[in-house]
Amino acid sequence: MAVVDLLELPALLAPQAPIVGLDLGEKTIGVAVSDVSRTVATPLDLIRKTKFTDDAAALFRLMESRGAAGIVIGLPVNMDGSEGPRCQSSRAFARSILRLKDLPIAFWDERMSSMAVNRMLIDEADMNRARRAEVVDKAAAGWILQGALDRLRNA
Repeated sequence: MAVVDLLELPALLAPQAPIVGLDLGEKTIGVAVSDVSRTVATPLDLIRKTKFTDDAAALFRLMESRGAAGIVIGLPVNMDGSEGPRCQSSRAFARSILRLKDLPIAFWDERMSSMAVNRMLIDEADMNRARRAEVVDKAAAGWILQGALDRLRNA
């Protein structure tokens, strides 16, 4: 497979196959998963980055455990719409995943996702900084995937 436009993703997946969403941080990878109807995203896990092959193996294990067949990766586009080094890193991650496993990958503009999740965790969940650090990437992955699922549903 390859990196595809988000709207092409469902046609490349088996019916009822969930999608995982990823928030690629510097030290962690937040992972979320959709339900089989691809309506609701749920934060799933946090992969602490070590070596790429180990990180990918952990991701593939999570995907297999949920029957997930596609990936949506948050693309950290700059506020002006340009792509900087973090976008290049996300695109390189996708290419590296594709070298290991044949599956469809799409990107979703994640501008403001971490900021929105942090605000939600502070305002609504009243979490302290240490606890937020533990859940923000996982929650951001859920935010990213939910945005992509909403876009697919409204397309």
